[in-house]
Amino acid sequence: MVYKNMKEAVFLRRENRFSAFVYLEGKETQVHVKNTGRCRELLQPGARVYLEPSDNPQRKTKYSLISVYKGNMLVNMDSQAPNQVVAEAMAEGRISEIGEVSVLRREVTYGNSRFDLYFEAGMRRGFIEVKGATLEENGICRFPDAPTLRGQKHILELIRAKEEGFEAYVFFVIQMKGAKVFYPHWERDAAFSEALVRAKEAGVEILAYDCIVDIDALQLSQKVFSKIERKT
Repeated sequence: MVYKNMKEAVFLRRENRFSAFVYLEGKETQVHVKNTGRCRELLQPGARVYLEPSDNPQRKTKYSLISVYKGNMLVNMDSQAPNQVVAEAMAEGRISEIGEVSVLRREVTYGNSRFDLYFEAGMRRGFIEVKGATLEENGICRFPDAPTLRGQKHILELIRAKEEGFEAYVFFVIQMKGAKVFYPHWERDAAFSEALVRAKEAGVEILAYDCIVDIDALQLSQKVFSKIERKT
């Protein structure tokens, strides 16, 4: 995934879920935040951020906040990017757990949910729900960073799809390099975490991959060990 005409700025403050203020080219500028999660560990005053200009002249904000430096680590926080990088990797046959596919569609409805990806490979058919993860501490990545009823619903719907003969995957895209292990975030959303454990027990595949993050690009990289189990 490639971004165009990126601009460097300094983060000042977040106004709400969708907008923030940065210091850009000598002045305070309002920008769109492409991630509605809390991201409090990322969006710290003084953090170096990168913005992509919009080509829509009618938009209120000219720029979207794409990535941020957390110390020396660049973190992509574009919530629309994970679906794209997984689709690109699948089209190139780079996800060994799924393999080569002959059909790949995005935003496909099943039951009462719309899953991010649907694929076919010979007689195999499957659904993939993609989640972007940006919450990391000491090499441990967790999801979610805020409660997600929609995410819980999708997980339970994947269980039903698995029971009806489809392959089913929850794919966590860790939008950075450096994470060593992935866990569900029981403290932030116990219901989602329990649903994820139930999905694994039902045969839904849980995958976590990190990314190569550049100022103007994002690419799916390597599998990260995931530990999906009930908190003791």
